[in-house]
Amino acid sequence: MGGNFMWIPTLTASDQPRYLALVDTIADAIERGELKVGQRLPPQRRLAWALGLNPSTTQQAYREAAARHLVAGAVGRGTYVLAGSKEATLFRLKRHDAEQAVIDLSTNVPVVDPDNRDLQASLHRLLELEQSGLLEHYLGPEQLLAGRVHGARWLAERGLTLATDELLLCAGAQYALNCVLQSVCEDGEAVMVEALTAPGIKAACRQLRLPVHGVALDEHGLRPDELDRVTRASGARVLVITPTLHNPTSTCMDAARRQAIAEVVKRHQLLVIEDDVYGALSEQPPLYPLLEGRGILVTSLSKTVAAGLRVGWIVAQPSLLAQIEPHSQASHWSVSPLDLHIACQWIADGTAARRLAWNRQETAERWRLARSVLGAALLDDRQASPHVWVAAPAGAEALAADCRRREVEVVPGNVFAIGVDEVKAVRISLSAATSRAQLKQGLEAVRQALAEA
Repeated sequence: MGGNFMWIPTLTASDQPRYLALVDTIADAIERGELKVGQRLPPQRRLAWALGLNPSTTQQAYREAAARHLVAGAVGRGTYVLAGSKEATLFRLKRHDAEQAVIDLSTNVPVVDPDNRDLQASLHRLLELEQSGLLEHYLGPEQLLAGRVHGARWLAERGLTLATDELLLCAGAQYALNCVLQSVCEDGEAVMVEALTAPGIKAACRQLRLPVHGVALDEHGLRPDELDRVTRASGARVLVITPTLHNPTSTCMDAARRQAIAEVVKRHQLLVIEDDVYGALSEQPPLYPLLEGRGILVTSLSKTVAAGLRVGWIVAQPSLLAQIEPHSQASHWSVSPLDLHIACQWIADGTAARRLAWNRQETAERWRLARSVLGAALLDDRQASPHVWVAAPAGAEALAADCRRREVEVVPGNVFAIGVDEVKAVRISLSAATSRAQLKQGLEAVRQALAEA
C-alpha cells in the first residue's frame, strides 16, 4: 500500500444511522485487512466530502470508532487504526444482533438501573429553563472553569484537596491518558506499565508509538523490587499504573505496598500516571498524594456514574499541567457542552454521589454472586470489584471460545498481557449484564465451561 493511499469506503444502504454504518465499514475493513494497524484514516472533512455526508456525521463516526478502540486520534497526527491488536478486538465483541441472546461479561461499565430517571429529569429541567442553546455554542471560559470547580468537588470525596489550577477538564479518561502521554513523553520513549494492563493503556501507547515494558505483579499489585529492576534495565522514567481495582485482576494495593512504590518512584525520580477510573468504587485512597509532585492522576465519571458522560479530569501540580495544557486543548474542547452541564449539575445537587452509592452497592451484590458461583476459580476475592479475574487452567483462549459457544462473552487474559507468552486467566465483568438474574445465568455457563475444560 503506497504512502499516498487514502482509504475511501463504499457505504451500503441500511436502516441504521449513517455514522454507525461508517463505523461498521471501518470495522469490516480492519477485519479484512484492508485497513492496517497504524494506518492513517482520511481527515473527517475530506471523508465527508468524498461520501457526500455532513462533516458532523464523520466526526460522530470517528468518535464511536474510537470508543470501540478501533481507531485513536492525536493532536496534529490524525486518526490511526488500532485494530489488529488483541486489545482493540475486545471492543468489537459488544455488537450483537437484537435477536441474539448473548450475555455480555466482557464490558466494564457502570451497572444500569432500569428504573432510574435522572437523565430524563435533567433534560426536562434544561428545557424548562430554556438552556438548550448551550448545544449551539462551543464551551466558554466560564464552563471550563465550572468543570474544574466541580471536578475538585467530586475528587474531594477521594480525599484530594485541590485548587482549580490543579485540574484540567477532559473528554473522558482515555482521551486524558493519550493527552498526558503525548505531553510528557518524547517520540519513541519507553514507558513502564503493569505486566497485565488495561486495553486502553496498551492502545494509547501503541497509537503514540511508545514502547512498553511490563512490570511484574503479585497479589498486592505492582512489585516494588520489579519496578526498581525494570527502571534500571530500561532507563524508562514514566510509569502508568492502576493501584485501585486494577484492571484486570481487581487488586487494590494496601498501604504498605503504596508506600513502597512511592519510595521507588522518588528514588528514581519517575513520573507516575495513575489511572483512577475505578477508584471511587472502593474505600482505597489514590496513590497520588504519596508521590509528592511526581504524579498525574487521570479519572472520569464513565466507570462510576454514567458511561455516556464523557467528562473527566487530569490532576497534577500546576507546573506539570502547564506542560500538558497545550495538548489538552483538543481534549477539553471535545467535551460536549450538554455532558458537562449534566455532570456539573449532578455533582452540585448530589445526583452523582447518589448514583455512585447505588453503583457501589449493586457492584458489591454482583461481586458476592460471582464469588458464590465461581468459588475457588476467583484469583482474588478480597474486595468487591466490577470485574473478577478467573483462573483458566486449560488456557484462556480456549475458555473464552467455549464461553462464546455458550453465548457468553468474557475476555482472555492475553488481551491484557505485556511481555507474557500466555496468561491462564480470563476477566469477567459483572456490570454489563442487564440484571443479576442474567449475570447468574452467564456465570453458571462459565462455571460449566470450566468444569468441562
